[in-house]
Amino acid sequence: MRHRRLTAIVRIAIMMSAAGILARNVRSEEAPGSATFTPSDEFPGAQTAILPTLYPSSHASNLLLLRNGDLLCFWFSGSAEGQSNVGIVFSRLAKGTSTWSAAQLIDRDPAESYQNPVPFESPDGAIWLLHTQQSAGKGQGDSQILKVLSRDGGRTWSKPGVLFDKRGAYDRQPMVMGDNGEWILPIYYSTSAGITKGAQTNYSAIESSRDSGKTWQETRVPESEGLVQMNVLKLRRGTFVAFFRSRYADHIYRSTSNDGIHWTAPTATVLPNNNASIQAYPLKDGDIVMAFDNTHGPNPNKVPQTGPRVPLSLAISKDGGVSWSAVRDLEVPASQAGKDKAPGAEVIQLPKGQEYSYPSVLQLPDGKIVTTYTYRRLAIKAVLVDENWIKQGDTLGAYGARASRPEKSK
Repeated sequence: MRHRRLTAIVRIAIMMSAAGILARNVRSEEAPGSATFTPSDEFPGAQTAILPTLYPSSHASNLLLLRNGDLLCFWFSGSAEGQSNVGIVFSRLAKGTSTWSAAQLIDRDPAESYQNPVPFESPDGAIWLLHTQQSAGKGQGDSQILKVLSRDGGRTWSKPGVLFDKRGAYDRQPMVMGDNGEWILPIYYSTSAGITKGAQTNYSAIESSRDSGKTWQETRVPESEGLVQMNVLKLRRGTFVAFFRSRYADHIYRSTSNDGIHWTAPTATVLPNNNASIQAYPLKDGDIVMAFDNTHGPNPNKVPQTGPRVPLSLAISKDGGVSWSAVRDLEVPASQAGKDKAPGAEVIQLPKGQEYSYPSVLQLPDGKIVTTYTYRRLAIKAVLVDENWIKQGDTLGAYGARASRPEKSK
């Protein structure tokens, strides 16, 4: 087994050698592409768009489908993650159109660094936008979560106010509604300065509100040390599932709940994780779609580490995230675009700049699946596909569809 893994690593390393030259100058690039969805040359059957930018670096998008049919995309943007003047921006895809609007600034502070916008449309029509605030250049340990409100569909926004002031509080994944109208917000605590050293002390929790966000109660997720960015999905009444990013860069983890507030201890799924964000969404037919980097870290031991942020893949589950029956790549290393892929192969560390990460995914009323994600930190890219597109493809990532099928006895 180890010999096969090493062989796969060598094979992928050779195939990706040409990517280094491109990646060295990635910061001087401009993100290619149009703000209008157009057919993809690299991935036939998909449509892609590059959202307009305001600042040199863009990261961590989150989607929100309004009840009026408009699709909003939020992300943080500035000079670089964690630095001063990094603010929250958004773009709108108006209902019935195919072109994203110019990016607009919502919130920015010259002395702080803002990150991880999380939008939510409340039952009264207000848009709640939550995001983190931390001291510029000092890491995540002193972060807190702010809220900004819009009562006109995102055209104007209030000044920010503190929602959760406990230091190290972080958000990333969407809020969901409980069976009895509770607001259920997954958060986590970044108790370390960064995402590796000391990150095994990070943990997840649920903030729940029974009075439309006026007051909140925190419930810690058991045995979630090192597991963060909890992504809660409501499948049907009395059935919730959640997926976690792993600081150990080993697997995506899974937990279940009967009320969305009290959770089982997370356990590893078959999907790999590279200590980067994931996002899943429940489809109309009962399936789950997962957007994730199909890689893991290089160390087989359970220690905080990172893995490469490519390839970026979509996967389908028909059993609530227990198994995954289809996987297809949205982005592959630059040297592999349009080439034959090696399903199930290991993926090694890439040169800096080859990053396609932090996806947000949801299903539109017409059944199309839209995914937005960080495109090399230059911009946010959006891709439109349908579920059959995912089922008809393949991956060069660490987990392939065939890996979910039991081997026949010899």
